[in-house]
Amino acid sequence: MIFSYPKAPDDFLTFDESGVKRFTRSISSVVNRALTGKINAIGEITLTANAATTVLMDARLTAGSVLLLDPLTANAAAALYNGTTYVLDANRTNGEHTITHTNNAQTDKTFKYLIIG
Repeated sequence: MIFSYPKAPDDFLTFDESGVKRFTRSISSVVNRALTGKINAIGEITLTANAATTVLMDARLTAGSVLLLDPLTANAAAALYNGTTYVLDANRTNGEHTITHTNNAQTDKTFKYLIIG
């Protein structure tokens, strides 16, 4: 699941005064949301049960992205903080990161994630 906020317009709608005002208000709205942390950089993922890896596919990921995980359940917290959940450099590509984790039957290892870079 990817959370999304409206993005800035790509260009002016019209070049008259009302078009410029709408464009300016839209840019202002996007900047104000970014200043309060609404930056279109979050999502949610549940690690695959009975597997040692889970592929996170997100167009915002790059090979140089940092992926921060925020556990939403006790099992997710245990998986993260016991040191068995990580992404190797070799498993970071544009559009997807492969997360290595403990292979067990738990189906509730759910995280919110933040992508930086």
